[in-house]
Amino acid sequence: MSQTVPPAAPARPALPPAVHATRRPWRRSTREALTAYAFAAPFVILFVALLVIPLGYSGYLSLFREQLVGGNVFAGLANYRQALDDPLFRDGVLRMARFLVIQVPVMLGAALFLALALDSGRLRFPRLIRLGIFVPYAIPSVIAALMWGYLYGPDFGPFAQLARGVGLDTPGFLTPHWILASLANIVTWEFTGYNMIIMFAALQSVPPTLYEAAAMDGAGAWRIAWHIKIPAIRQALMLSVIFSVIGTFQLFNEPKLLSGIAPDAISTSYTPNMYASTLVFTNQEVNYSSAVSFLLGAVIVVVSYAVQLASHRRVRRS
Repeated sequence: MSQTVPPAAPARPALPPAVHATRRPWRRSTREALTAYAFAAPFVILFVALLVIPLGYSGYLSLFREQLVGGNVFAGLANYRQALDDPLFRDGVLRMARFLVIQVPVMLGAALFLALALDSGRLRFPRLIRLGIFVPYAIPSVIAALMWGYLYGPDFGPFAQLARGVGLDTPGFLTPHWILASLANIVTWEFTGYNMIIMFAALQSVPPTLYEAAAMDGAGAWRIAWHIKIPAIRQALMLSVIFSVIGTFQLFNEPKLLSGIAPDAISTSYTPNMYASTLVFTNQEVNYSSAVSFLLGAVIVVVSYAVQLASHRRVRRS
């Protein structure tokens, strides 16, 4: 008796290879995108919470004005027009512009010279020297201002005591005539090391073959530095200039602390940041202070853009 074999079940049609090839990359790309968003989320949240929202609220406040009759009313651009006509705000901006023109070239020139000296490899104990130059930047600006305020002091400061010991007049570091130079000295002492590290790191990325080729052509150390090293770190120099522009117009800690021992030389509107702080915390003019702060930000943007534009035009001409 013969047994009948049941017919085999029809095989399921296999999916085309293209289907498998398209599903896996899609899932992988989605997973990678979600991972990237998860890593970026903390920064985005902090950026929005600590920068975007405060700026937006400050801009909103700058469009209103507190009045005795009617309370907080919409004023449009009236606060900005008032700030543009305010001599205290204008004088502070011009004072910081003068500070920028004098202090920043000195500071960046010293930082560049130190970076080139360290990059030359001719200094003994380069790590110790680099650390010693950078240490002032690690000191908080409040501590630095207090320390230099003691050194500048006309009564018990060491400079004053030394001058009286040799029969000279007490140096007027905290007088209205010299206070801007005294502040420039503090800022230069604080940030030269920071800018030196930026330039030195950029110099380390320049291929040494360029120096060797120039040396074979008979170029000396100064010629190599001027024609090869400095042009090679132009982007780092521009970064230092932009940071210095921003820091100059935002100067606050040093003059604020020195104003306690030099009230005749440093007023409450000596810098634009000090003026905005006085308006909001002393005069309770929150709306007008917001307008002054926004105008100060506009000044920083304009000056930074002008510096970049001038640098780009100089590069094109060369």
